[in-house]
Amino acid sequence: MLIDKVIENINNIFRFKTRVVNIGDVPLGGNNSIRIQSMTTTDTMNKKATVEQAIRIIEAGADYIRITAPGVNDAQNLDVIKKELRVRGFQTPLIADIHYTPNAAEIAARIVEKVRINPGNYADKKKFEMKEYSDSEYNAELDRIRNKFFPLVKICKEYGTAMRIGTNHGSLSDRIMSRYGDTPQGMVESAIEFVRFCEELNYYDIVLSMKSSNPIVMVQAYRLLVNRMIELGMNYPLHLGVTEAGDGEDGRIKSAIGIGTLLEEGFGDTIRVSLTEEPEYEIPVCKKLVEKYSQNISASKEQINIIPIEYNKWDTTPILNIGGKNVPVVIVSTDNFSDKEAWSLAGDIFPDYLYSESKIMNNENSSFPVYKYNDIIQFEEINFVEINVDKVSGEFFNRKYNNTVFVIYTKEKNALFALRNFVFLLKQNKLENPIIIKIVSEVKDKERFLIDCSIIAGGLLIDGIGNGIWIENKNFGTEEITNLSFGILQASRARISKTDYISCPSCGRTLFDLQETTARIKEATSHLKGIKIAIMGCIVNGIGEMADADYGYVGSGQGKITLYKGKEIVKRNIDSTVAVEELINVIKENNDWKEKK
Repeated sequence: MLIDKVIENINNIFRFKTRVVNIGDVPLGGNNSIRIQSMTTTDTMNKKATVEQAIRIIEAGADYIRITAPGVNDAQNLDVIKKELRVRGFQTPLIADIHYTPNAAEIAARIVEKVRINPGNYADKKKFEMKEYSDSEYNAELDRIRNKFFPLVKICKEYGTAMRIGTNHGSLSDRIMSRYGDTPQGMVESAIEFVRFCEELNYYDIVLSMKSSNPIVMVQAYRLLVNRMIELGMNYPLHLGVTEAGDGEDGRIKSAIGIGTLLEEGFGDTIRVSLTEEPEYEIPVCKKLVEKYSQNISASKEQINIIPIEYNKWDTTPILNIGGKNVPVVIVSTDNFSDKEAWSLAGDIFPDYLYSESKIMNNENSSFPVYKYNDIIQFEEINFVEINVDKVSGEFFNRKYNNTVFVIYTKEKNALFALRNFVFLLKQNKLENPIIIKIVSEVKDKERFLIDCSIIAGGLLIDGIGNGIWIENKNFGTEEITNLSFGILQASRARISKTDYISCPSCGRTLFDLQETTARIKEATSHLKGIKIAIMGCIVNGIGEMADADYGYVGSGQGKITLYKGKEIVKRNIDSTVAVEELINVIKENNDWKEKK
């Protein structure tokens, strides 16, 4: 399936035009700027802590503040929190985050400007049970859900409260899973069912989201959602986010790949970066993600309006260990090949190739020439050719290039589209040479640099495009460039080179110190290359969002942890003071443990 009808202006980043939804005095969608938001991590019953944290988030630049309301008392306390914020001069709209508790949602909808409900667990059932539903059984469940959901819709309509219908990949209901599986299509249809319930009551103040901890799934789901909305004549605003992104550079890279790719494609009206850090630290990252899209970004080349829905790795002919079924490689520029830093980085992460003085060398001391593209001749020996895709003529695609690795780059501001379009032209003309994605940057701000590279390279890799990365920036050292390159490959699921962590950003439902615990788990397990560990504050997304994790560490009560191997519980209600050690024991029992070198 292709989105080929939503990109209307080939010379600008097109923004999918949505209806306007009023959220307090800060409208969303339409021609309004892309809004940014974060979520408090405090206990909602603690007014002082929640208000103080909300103020820090607001002062950092948030347009909206989300607060969890897991129960009736929490929902009622939103009124106390809101009044205190207003007395102190802060008018930022509040959003109540609801899971499992319709009665809490109905209270919150009378107080705050917006409620977020998850269709997978609001009135539907999530017990991780597989059951075949006949059409009559399926429709009977829809009728039951409609009856439980209608009271909230009526309250929202009466009070002028907006609603986000937020689907999470990890919490699709058993009913949806039985019909659509654990898929982007299931995410979309889950949300559309609830949208239709709202429309039955002529309620349209709706925002939609399709969150996943996997950027590939997340991007595919949003693209599919836009397609589905166009088919149905809908145009609801989109809330973008990669859930459980983690912390540090890894969390920023993963968020930039998912959110940034969609913003490049013109989708998204509000964003939240879910980091396992203090929530106010999310806001500067949000600002850097959206600032580019307030500008009119033009491209000189005609654009091919094809955006894939499903992941398919592009076929290329292997040269050396580049292309074909090989994992993508990393090339790093260095002043000379004897630079020990270039080959000997901390840990197990090494670049595959080094570049210096117009040659590329591998760690077996074999070197290969690098040419600039002008008039390419037929080469008998293996070589690399740098191609500025902005200046390639049509004649280029009428020839064959033996033993040649294409190193593609662009100077266009909308680099993702320029590079993607060039690759589409290669495919149309049956040129299957391996492709290295090259990014040359002079940016000095490290976070800005990280975000830009993640969007360009990650946006291609999650669509199966690219057999390697080559990033250049003289403001950063070889080790920093190498780690960023491998981080992008890891986040885009193209090459796993270290332990992979799926950790939630915490909220008022979390009953242990998530940041401290995540740090302890990383300290103990960061040497376990290729192992995926999920660290979840509570069961809301729980084992669903960590569906492809090898091990799970999930909050199950006050100071209590449940451990998983895959989706199976192996230890229940462990005291959090010993839970990290117990997680290590579980990894050892399953023969996945290795001692640190």
